[in-house]
Order: sequence, then C-alpha cells, then structure tokens
Amino acid sequence: MQLSTTTEFADQYIKGEERCTYNRYGEVTRVYIPFTHKTLKIYKEISGADEYTLQSKFEQLVVSWDAKYKVYLNKKEASEGAELADDMQLENDQKVHELSQVLAHTLNVDDEVDWDIIKTKPNPPEKPIKPSYPPLPKLEKISFYDPSLDMGFFASLFGAKKKAHLKAIADYENAVQQAEERHLSARKANDIARANIDDKHQEALAKHEAEVEKHMTEVDAHNLKVDHLRSNWSKGNPEAVVEHACLVLDASEYPIWINPSYQLQYDAAEKLMKIQFQLPLLETVNIPKTVKFIKSTSKLKETARPKKEQQEYFDSLCYQIALRTVHELYEADTAENITRILFNGVVDGIDPATGNEVSTTIMSAVFEKEKFVEVNLERVDPKACFKSFNGVSAASLAGLAPIAPVMEFNTSDRRFIDGRTISDDQAGLSNLASMPWDDFEHLVREVFAKEFETRGGEVKVTQSSSDGGVDAVAFDPDPISGGKIVIQAKRYTKTVGVSAVRDLYGTTLNEGASKGILVTTADYGPDAYKFAADKPISLLNGANLLYLLERHGMEAKIDLQAARKELGLK
Repeated sequence: MQLSTTTEFADQYIKGEERCTYNRYGEVTRVYIPFTHKTLKIYKEISGADEYTLQSKFEQLVVSWDAKYKVYLNKKEASEGAELADDMQLENDQKVHELSQVLAHTLNVDDEVDWDIIKTKPNPPEKPIKPSYPPLPKLEKISFYDPSLDMGFFASLFGAKKKAHLKAIADYENAVQQAEERHLSARKANDIARANIDDKHQEALAKHEAEVEKHMTEVDAHNLKVDHLRSNWSKGNPEAVVEHACLVLDASEYPIWINPSYQLQYDAAEKLMKIQFQLPLLETVNIPKTVKFIKSTSKLKETARPKKEQQEYFDSLCYQIALRTVHELYEADTAENITRILFNGVVDGIDPATGNEVSTTIMSAVFEKEKFVEVNLERVDPKACFKSFNGVSAASLAGLAPIAPVMEFNTSDRRFIDGRTISDDQAGLSNLASMPWDDFEHLVREVFAKEFETRGGEVKVTQSSSDGGVDAVAFDPDPISGGKIVIQAKRYTKTVGVSAVRDLYGTTLNEGASKGILVTTADYGPDAYKFAADKPISLLNGANLLYLLERHGMEAKIDLQAARKELGLK
C-alpha cells in the first residue's frame, strides 16, 4: 500500500513489510505497516482497516517525527556542547516525568470512539484552470517610402524619378503582401495552439470529473464501512468488537519512545476480551541520570541510573500500561460488549539458559468490569491495584521471570484460516515477485500442500496478526524425518539478509518445530547461507520455488527488475 507525504524529510522514513489480519472468509480486516526513522532509530507500527485511516495515521506520525528530527538537526548544529548536554538532560528528565504519567495521562482523555472523526470528509481534487490563450498576432504595419520625392529636377528629365516612384510602389505592395502572408500564417498557428489548449483542457476536465467521481465513491465506501462497523459493534458482532477495541488502543497516545503493540481475541459468549500486550523492552527505562559536557575532552558524559531505580521504573511502567489499557477499553465500551478483560503482558528478552531470544509472559490478570469501574485510578498504586485483581507476576518484573498466565491467550491454535487456491488464476502467476504478498503466501501454502499430501501431510496458512512470524505450518507424519515444520514466505525483490534467517530460527525454536523453511522470490546473501548451514533450516530461493511449482504443474516466472519497477522500488 502506497502512503504519500510531502515532508522534506521523506528519505528518513523507512517502510517495513506490511502484514494483514483476515476474517473467516479470507477478507482483509486490518493492515499493519511498520515505519523506522533512518536517523532517529525510532520505530512505530501503524494499523487501520483501510487506506484512508492508514494515510491519516501516517500523516500524524510524520508530523510527530519531523518535529523530533528538527530538534535533532538543531542539536547537531549546536556549536556549544554544554547547550547540547542541557537539552539532553531536559529530554531525559521529561522522559522520567512521562514515565510516571503513563496512567494519569489517559484519565484526562475521553476514550470513546469518535465515529465522525474516523469518517472521511470529501476533499476532491481542484478543478483544473484553463491556461491562457496565446495573444492574437497583429498585422505588421508597413511604411511607404518614396525616394523620388527626394530627387531633383534633372532626375525627372531623364525618367529616373518616375522609375524610382514606380519601384517604391511595387516594393511597398510586395512588403504589404508578405506581411499579410506572415500574419495569416501566424493566425493559423495561433488557431491551432488555441484548439490544442481547448482539447487538453477538455481532457483535463474529463479526467478531473473521473477523479472526483472516484474520490467520492471511495469516500462513500469508507464512510459506509464505518457505519457498518458502528452498527455491528453496537450489536456485539465479535469481529466488530475487536476492530472497535483496535481503534481505541490505536488512538491511545503514548510517549514517542514507548511503542505499544498488542493482539486481541474476543469471546462473545463470555463477553471476555483477551489482550496479549507486548510490553516495552527493559532498555526503554535505561534513561541516563545526568548528562554533562566535559570541556577537557569536548565530549558528553552520561551517568547511568542505579540498576534498582531502573527496575522500579520498568515495573511501574508495566503496571501502569496494564491498568491504562483496561481503563481505555472499558471507558470506550458504551455498547456493553465487555464484562471481563484478560491482560497478559509479554516481553522479548534472551533466555539466559539457551542464549536464544524468547517472548515471555511476565504478568497476567483478569479485570472484572463491575469491580474495575469502582477503582479510583488517580490515587492507586498501580502494582497494588494489579495484584488486587489476583494478578500474577514476579516480585520484580524487571527480572523477566516467566509466569503461568491466569488464562492462556490462545486456548487453541486459532491462527489457521482457509487457504485460497492461487494457481487457478494463471495470469496472477505471471511474475511472482510483483504479485500481492498475501496471494504469494497462499501460493506457497498451496505448493507445499501438494508436496506433503503424497505422504499424508497437511499444510495450513496462518493469519498475519497472530502468527508469531509464521506464514504456514506443515504437519509431516513421517516418524523419522517428519514433525511440525514452520514455513515463511518472503516476496522480495532484493537479496534476503541473515536477519530474516535468524528470525526463522527463533520462530522454529519457539514453535517447537522440527524444521523451518524460508521461501523467497529472490536469493540469500552469503551470511544467510552460512548461518543456516548447521541448523534445521532450508533456504529456497526463486529458482528453487519455480522448480517446485513446475513439478506440481504450475507455470510461473520471476522477474525481479520488472517487479521493482512495478512496485516503485529502486
């Protein structure tokens, strides 16, 4: 999806790979697009149900990040190190203040969804202005000059005066005729130019009319979706309840250095909303205590906060986030769709026993609405309040000690959705590198399903919102070489780096799978092949994929250069 911006710092915005969630019919219900600021090294994922919502959120992100980037540029240009140190100290102090106000901030905000703001107001393109015509050519005025008038008496005696007079008349008439011919030619050229202007203006008007009609159709369609969502939400439709909750949480404004992320499930029968919230990394609260400019070395010196203080900040932040999230959902739930909320807080870290990256649940609680709405959040201690709802967590969250959740987020594996048969549309396989990424994932599932079905295996495609980095899962019944196999599909036009292979390896371990397979339309770098060499990972490049497709009767091609051009990539 192409999002536009007019910022002068457009080169600073790096767009990541899009992902989508689907409903039971395979229709896209939400699109997630990650952005990274090239210089500031900050990350944000925006999400929405349609292009208008995503464009609006992207514009808000640009305004926020541009302001930060301008501050950064100003600091960079500052000649005095002491002034820069003071600015950094103020920024760190501001972070500490913001950290303490994470819960308090939301108490002054109306969390109900403003449906009118979500709707798109018509903003059709301006009607083209007709260019001015070129000025009409003017007929050149020819002056008559008779040299005979300047001749003397003797010239008339020998006939020279008469000859000069007749020649002057002839020259004049000839000049007048040439001027008229030039004028006629200029008028014809002017008429053609005016006709071209008229034709192009009519084309522009027709194009404008079509654009206005398309714009209004899209606006009406978007607003109709909003109306349907509002109606379905008020009726308790499960998908609409989840989408409404996404709108609420997406609108929650955290400090820019905190990047909240979450997954939702809704049990309509129990009126239970389940939240798996990705808590900030422990490094988030690693805020220097002091920043000073040392004149002798012309360098900045930062003094770290005591480890205990950092741990206290982290614990406070996590408990505040839990209460804030529950408060926002309950306050916005005017349709009375939710009576209980499960909050499972997870955090990424490194398992000290294996050295592998893991995602660990470190806090869990169920908040009953009847009891929660009676809590005075302005005066509570966040940790004590969390515990009062029989919340489970270690003595210190900063230790990242895993706990058994009060209730599992996935009581069963609900990731799997019905696969679509992509090979039926042979035109869609003309260039795999430029086909829609979700179609590519389904195509990979389809070809692997054909590959495994000969041995009684099964392949399922997953939803992008909750797959933990898995695009498909294969179940191979072979008692020796089989087992659970995770598959990732990367429709890339450039070389796949080692980071994608590392991610697959981590996912393979987290899933308890026996093997991981990475499939791409491009190829892998030497570091990627080296990393995968001694691990249960198979790397399939574009040539491997085409061979696999051909083996199962699917004709396709991969043209990376054409795909980059079609997708607007360099």
